[in-house]
Amino acid sequence: MFVLTNSSVFGEFTDVSGEFGFGDNGKAAFGDYNNDGFTDLYTGKIWRNEGGKGFVLVADSGVEGGEGIWGDYDNDGNLDLFVFTGAGALYRNTGDGSFKKISFPELPTRNSRGAVWIDINNDSLLDLYVGGYEIWQQAVHPDVAYLNKGNGVFEEVWRTPENYSARGVTAADYDGDGFVDVYVSNYRLQPNFLWKNNQKNGFENIAEKSKSQGIPDEVIGYTGGISYPVCGHTIGSCFGDLDNDGWVDLFVGNFSHPRAGQDRPQFLRNGGAATDFVFEDKSSDAGLAWQESFASPTFGDFNNDGTQDLFFTTVYGVGSGNIRNYPVLYQGRGDWVFEDVTAIQKVSDLPPTYQAAWADIDNDGDLDLCTAGKIFRNDNQLTGKWLKIRLVGDGKRVNKSGIGAIVRIKVGDEIITRHVESGIGEGNQNDLMLHFGFGELNADKVDAEVTWPGNYRQAVGELKLNATHAISVE
Repeated sequence: MFVLTNSSVFGEFTDVSGEFGFGDNGKAAFGDYNNDGFTDLYTGKIWRNEGGKGFVLVADSGVEGGEGIWGDYDNDGNLDLFVFTGAGALYRNTGDGSFKKISFPELPTRNSRGAVWIDINNDSLLDLYVGGYEIWQQAVHPDVAYLNKGNGVFEEVWRTPENYSARGVTAADYDGDGFVDVYVSNYRLQPNFLWKNNQKNGFENIAEKSKSQGIPDEVIGYTGGISYPVCGHTIGSCFGDLDNDGWVDLFVGNFSHPRAGQDRPQFLRNGGAATDFVFEDKSSDAGLAWQESFASPTFGDFNNDGTQDLFFTTVYGVGSGNIRNYPVLYQGRGDWVFEDVTAIQKVSDLPPTYQAAWADIDNDGDLDLCTAGKIFRNDNQLTGKWLKIRLVGDGKRVNKSGIGAIVRIKVGDEIITRHVESGIGEGNQNDLMLHFGFGELNADKVDAEVTWPGNYRQAVGELKLNATHAISVE
């Protein structure tokens, strides 16, 4: 048997924030910056993971704050930090537990709410895409892309032709051409962007063609002289293979007022090569109950049954009509059906938050959750078999962080697929370590295929389950 049945009744998350010494509601970015095998956490402050038993606030790290994402831009094996808020800042990991601020061009995005590391041109050097937001009724700021020229030099190579109000930014090679693409969640009822990497240091917006822009309605105007068909107030989105067919799907997290004409959250199935990678809306039967102030989503298989689950935050405590809003956890049941297990899993009644990210903080094989200023340890006693993979590039063909790589593991008729991502939802980041669940699989080992950026494929055989593996590019 592959999928665990009725496993939600056995689940339980434990709030260990007090025990772990953690308490910060800044957007969460997981990454093992000191290479000790335990993932650390950045929330505007650096929290060092002490052997999976607690977090220690690093007061003298050299990082001055702001929202950020991890990536090894100089391929020295140490995760560096890019802060995308304000004027922007790049911090090089010195390898001794501290960070040094590196010269970086001042961002035109002004008040960015999300960014991603991606290798735009597949030269093994991580580049940056930074979303630009707005000043309400005064200005809308551009998105911008920077090319890593090596030796700590970043050069602006592209800006959006029209300025839209970007919130979250996420990325994946959704069409399998070996070049990572970027999805931008735009606010103010604006269509979203799906920027196809044109392999020439730029992007082409194919959101309308791929049916991922939203559900267009009447055309309206907005600050800055732009006009657009009404779609949704998208705050954050995330890529993930939701039906185990080997293609990366998309969840669009829309804030939406009760009145008609605004997009609700969307589950979008990637039709793959057979449809020229057009997305199919699977939302109507997915089972997600509407809330007005949905905000930042993230995928993770918390019960190791092989199917992605969804955690989704809200940013109002009480919405229109005095209706209570609260973050929710939905368990994936397969066939595009999701079940609300928020109360069963003991993550109910959480306050408004943008913070949401998954990582196995104690290395016990199941995913833990950071949200609403808390750490929830996964104490589920009946989870399936698991596998964790850390991808390591060579710094010549592939970036050392493995960002943009995809791993597929075929089990029967299903292909469990995970990709290394640097930005999810609005400004958060799941751990770079890939996590797979296999339910009650009648096997002790599996074979995997890694697709590195550039579409280089590598077969890796007989990976032992219930274990962590490092895979280096060959």
